[in-house]
Amino acid sequence: AEIIGQEGAKRGVEIAAAGGHNVILIGPPGSGKSSLARATAGILPSMNLEESLQTSKIYSVAGKGNGGLIRKRPFRAPHYSASVAALIGGGSENILPGEISLAHNGILFIDEFCEKKKKVLEMLRGPMEDRKVTISRLKNKVEYPSDFMLMAATNPCPCGYYGEGDRCTCTPSKRISYLSKLSGPIMDRIDIQLWMSPVDPKKLVER
Repeated sequence: AEIIGQEGAKRGVEIAAAGGHNVILIGPPGSGKSSLARATAGILPSMNLEESLQTSKIYSVAGKGNGGLIRKRPFRAPHYSASVAALIGGGSENILPGEISLAHNGILFIDEFCEKKKKVLEMLRGPMEDRKVTISRLKNKVEYPSDFMLMAATNPCPCGYYGEGDRCTCTPSKRISYLSKLSGPIMDRIDIQLWMSPVDPKKLVER
């Protein structure tokens, strides 16, 4: 209700939140992709006791718990430069959960999706399908749950303005190369794809 305009995108996100679908938001800078993703956390269904216990255990192992049950669904938004280890988890002595496990029963928001290294994007395929992640080290092997709702956001091209009149300065080959990072196997796991355009400034002023 706090987001002006973007009625189509808001409807798509409501459907994604209701069914736990993965979603990608594609649009130029300033179209409200990040704001919409953060607002989604507020409309997710409440966690039941079992989900609350699962999430609390993960945060306790990671040293991020507050001593009580976590009842609010997590919203994790790792920096776009986060490494594979930060996302999956790891460590030498104690294997700690990464961002995809800290987002268990909640949302994993990845901004600048196409700016990620392809290795990092492909790493998401397993956890998105199996709803768990297995981390193996020389002496240890740990399995953490990772049943999260992926929300990704990306620009449509390197300059960010493809589709916005004549503002785009990218060549067709650059646009194709940019979006080619979204491989078929990854996109097969993202049920809802939403294209967004900037909101008319008049609507913002009228509000």
